[in-house]
Amino acid sequence: MKRYNKETELKVEQLIADEVKRLSQQFGKSFLDCDDIIKITGLGRDNVRALMRSRRFPVTTVGKRQVVSILNFVAWQMNDHSAEDLPYGA
Repeated sequence: MKRYNKETELKVEQLIADEVKRLSQQFGKSFLDCDDIIKITGLGRDNVRALMRSRRFPVTTVGKRQVVSILNFVAWQMNDHSAEDLPYGA
């Protein structure tokens, strides 16, 4: 297990904040849908849909749509998650 000091934590927090700002400006919104995640990750539609159905992915349901906040998406990317958590071994 890695040990992080306060300086490292601040760098990670700044990295997350910068990436959230970049994606928010790129997409012009605060939430990402399936098509946005496809563009960001390069995964196929079936893999992204399976990912959005997984218990570990921070999806929010709005009506019949599933979206993820950019902040939660970036934080999810930064966390250690094993290949077994991802659909189809993506």
